[in-house]
Amino acid sequence: MTEFTHTPVLLQEAVAALNVQEEGVYVDGTFGRGGHSRAILEALGEKGHLLVIDKDPEAIRIARDTLPFRGDHRVSVFHGSFTQIPSAIVAANIAAPVRGILLDLGVSSPQLEDASRGFSFRAAGPLDMRMDITRGQTAAMWINAAAEADIADVLWTYGEERFARRIARAIVGARAEMPFETTTQLAEVISKAHPQWPKGIHPATQSFQAIRLWVNQELEDLIDGLYAAESVLAPGGRLAIISFHSLEDRLVKRFFRGDALHPVQHGGETERHTTLKGLKGAAGVVVPSEEEIRKNPRARSARLRIAENRLQH
Repeated sequence: MTEFTHTPVLLQEAVAALNVQEEGVYVDGTFGRGGHSRAILEALGEKGHLLVIDKDPEAIRIARDTLPFRGDHRVSVFHGSFTQIPSAIVAANIAAPVRGILLDLGVSSPQLEDASRGFSFRAAGPLDMRMDITRGQTAAMWINAAAEADIADVLWTYGEERFARRIARAIVGARAEMPFETTTQLAEVISKAHPQWPKGIHPATQSFQAIRLWVNQELEDLIDGLYAAESVLAPGGRLAIISFHSLEDRLVKRFFRGDALHPVQHGGETERHTTLKGLKGAAGVVVPSEEEIRKNPRARSARLRIAENRLQH
């Protein structure tokens, strides 16, 4: 089995943001390859506890089968979404209050580099894009069945693709001749339909991003996950979120500001406010250093926002 590596972004900054206490309970809601979890675990004492969660079965395999997590009584592992944090806490029989939660959003380097996962337009692979390959519809299933207007809506809403209608029309025309099965097949159709794009940026970038966000319901999960995290966080506890996309960062910023969040598409009527308060001054955001970006170019768009539960102790 090929092992794909992942360099955690804003590692020291994110762990410092959690203000880890030796006997506290912490949740890594996006385990990935465990970079942030390792650092949290190193800061915990014998009575501390770390709950790790991930949608990706491969990430869960690594959490269960590799050191330093395997066999450590301080670690519990849960396969699922961070929207299920309350259920995961119950399943792990964790009674102590949660002192900190970390969410590292988006797709990981191993997911991008593994062509069989179907996230990348640069390598041929099945058009899948699911973070959890055990459930849900693949990108191919959706793209081959969705109405043209729905495809255009997703490309615009989730990818901010200004040529969404034109690309959607090309996709529907192409699939009538041959259903989409591979990443490169879809990327080629999008490239031919796209009239212009910034130098150095692949024309399928925004469309692939939009389809991935839609297939995995990432923005909807983020909204639900924010409220789920708040519901279990102890007074004075910290929530640290790393985002790589402006739509994600906008939702986090608004949530930490105290705004009610609505469903991503078509508005919504749910009014839910938060007891969390954003930290780190007026800017409210931590970005990677020039040195980190030089060593890991994928870090360049990362944004870390931190909030504290301001309920009284």
